[in-house]
This record gives sequence, structure tokens and C-alpha cells, in this order.
Amino acid sequence: MQQRDTVETLSWTVDDQRFSGHAVWRGDGPKPAVLVCHAWAGQGDFERGRAAQLAALGYVGVAVDVYGEGKRGASNEECRALMLPLVTDRGLLRRRLLASVEAVRGLAVVDGSRVAAIGFCFGGLCAFDLARSGAALRGVIGFHGLFTANPLPPEPIRARVLALHGYDDPMAKPEALIGFCDEMRAAGADFQVHVYGGTMHAFTNPQANDPKFGTVYSPRADARSRAAMEGFLAEVFAD
Repeated sequence: MQQRDTVETLSWTVDDQRFSGHAVWRGDGPKPAVLVCHAWAGQGDFERGRAAQLAALGYVGVAVDVYGEGKRGASNEECRALMLPLVTDRGLLRRRLLASVEAVRGLAVVDGSRVAAIGFCFGGLCAFDLARSGAALRGVIGFHGLFTANPLPPEPIRARVLALHGYDDPMAKPEALIGFCDEMRAAGADFQVHVYGGTMHAFTNPQANDPKFGTVYSPRADARSRAAMEGFLAEVFAD
């Protein structure tokens, strides 16, 4: 008989602002946990669905939040207004991300020594910034993530890093990818990059269908990146 999902909402506070997470798992713990960092619109059905998929793989999937409880953008302009302050102030973003990690570690079902993070678009940048923070994570994965450089002083990167990237992504062009690889190499990180040809931004999102904006769903890249994620998580949690 298939186990039912257990769903729990968790919350935490940073700078007197409340944030929330949507946790999903099956069966008893302790289990490895995977944070799901949201795209620029904020935590929504897409991220919560990914958390459920992670639960089906045997993990605790947690869709986390860095905008504040209930904050979501309904248009490109609103999404940009939510995202830009955090892309500009990476120290603030880091504090919020690290607080979400500690909140997830606080779940009784979670094995706090086995935590990873994934993210999509802006959430990919969040996953990479968690690695840049020196956080004791097993691994991070960015799906069509932004490679925007982090101006904070570098910390030793302890997490293994996987970037899953569309070569035709106009929001993270080849030169940005090369810069990211140079950064990871200089940091001595254990990193991998999978590049998908003929693939644009947001390739994992079935709702993405705007070639002029640069966001187009790719079933093939979506399936390949999901398989890469599953292999990577199995590797980092095996130790």
C-alpha cells in the first residue's frame, strides 16, 4: 500500500518578519531533507509540487520562502519588485536562506546532518548562495539558475554543487556560466554543470511559453534535469 503524504507548515522569523515553509514526507524519520527555493514569483504550487515529488523519493521536501509569508508576484513587474531587493542585498538574502535551513533542521522527521537545497530561476541563485555561504549542506542544485556574482566575502564551499542550465537561456548567457565555473573552480568546490542545447530559461515549468521573454518549457530538458537531480541527491546523501 502506498504511503500517504504528511504535510506540515513551518514558520520562522528574520528581522521581525515571518516566513513559512511547506514540508512534505512519507513514513517515519529521520530522513534527509531537501529545501526547494522558489522562483521569482514566490513560493507557490510549482515549488510545493516539487516538495511532494521529493517526498515520493524518500526525502522530506520543503518549499521555503524568502519574500515573507504570503508574498507572491502576480505579474513580471511585481515579481521583479520582490526579487530585486534580495539580489541587490545578498547579505539579507543569506540571512533569510540560512534561517530557512535551520527551520528545516528543526523538524523532528529530518536528519539534520543530511540536508540539501534545490532551486529554480531566482531559486537557483538562492541554492548557489547557500553554497557560497559555507553552510553545511550535502549539496545544492540550481535549475536554470541565475549566476549573478555575490559581492560578499567568499566562504569555503562545503556543499557539492550542480548547475542544470539551458545553453540558450537569455537570463544566464554563456559568459555568465563561464564566470560561475571560474568562481567554483577558484573556491575549490566539487561542482558539475549540465548544459542542455536548444533550451531556454524556465525549462522545467510547463506554464512557461514566452519565447520573446526567454522562458520556454522543454519536456526533454525537464526530464533530463530531474534524472540528474535524482542521481545527485542519491550520491550526496549516501555518504
